[in-house]
Amino acid sequence: MFKFVSMRLLQSIVVMLVVGLIAFALFRFVGDPINNMVGQDTTLEEREALTESLGLNDPFIVQYGRFVSNAVQGDFGMSYRLRQPVSGLIAERFPATLELSLVSAILALVLGVPMGIYTALKPKSFFSRSFMTVSLVGVSLPTFLIGILLILFFGVTLRWLPTFGRGEVVELGWWTTGFLTSSGLKSIILPAITLAVFQMTLIVRLVRAEMLEVLRTDYIKFAHARGLSPRLINFSIALRNTLVPVITIIGLQVGSIIAFAIITESVFQWPGMGLLFIQAVSEVDIPVMAAYLLLIAFVFVVINLIVDILYFVVDPRLRVQS
Repeated sequence: MFKFVSMRLLQSIVVMLVVGLIAFALFRFVGDPINNMVGQDTTLEEREALTESLGLNDPFIVQYGRFVSNAVQGDFGMSYRLRQPVSGLIAERFPATLELSLVSAILALVLGVPMGIYTALKPKSFFSRSFMTVSLVGVSLPTFLIGILLILFFGVTLRWLPTFGRGEVVELGWWTTGFLTSSGLKSIILPAITLAVFQMTLIVRLVRAEMLEVLRTDYIKFAHARGLSPRLINFSIALRNTLVPVITIIGLQVGSIIAFAIITESVFQWPGMGLLFIQAVSEVDIPVMAAYLLLIAFVFVVINLIVDILYFVVDPRLRVQS
């Protein structure tokens, strides 16, 4: 187990270094940071002095090493647009994105996995056909259209839920949460559903396909021949073997919820990292873009590490090989 985790950690470090190189290339070669930091009246001597103070005249490898060292310490430089430390901006926006992503992931898993199991065990029932129809609609519709339809129905027509913003938040140290206020809980419902619909439909179809494939295998037929109860076969044997490929996709989908919440945050004006990234792209705010890229890569690396550990727990073949 220790060797298995150590190898995955080493691979994760290599991945982060490669992503750091890409982020640094973005920071170094896309646009001129000096032009974004000085005015038109700045003299050539002042520009050169600023370039020297920022270390932009140093060799590429030296600048990359400095960038990685600062990134490890959480220092991503100053935002060109807001003139504030990027780490502070991310720390301010990260709680909103994380809370939205967690609620969306929980909704997608709690609804998607049972629906997938049910449609596999009873494929011809009315509810199974209804679930598959809903999943087809969820896969087909783009996220922004789902958000707009929810806003139109629940926000404009019925006026049950707020249509933008995060609502009132409570500060817990450096963390801010909307879970402790009624307006915060109401504000997260529509964006969380919007973000969860697409992921939920994918999980339903994946679990259903894998469960049907496992139920057709010879060892499931042998378990029926031995007289084991259907509940034991379906939920102890078949479901356990279904989880191995499902865990991979679910892990990637949870990571994509955090990474691709940009559209949802833009539709609902949710004050998270996705909205910050959109604003940074429009203003060519390279430090914010590079920090966002590194943070999302770190999220995927951590999720993949957790998925690999779950593999080790669920699949006994890996433990035997180890």
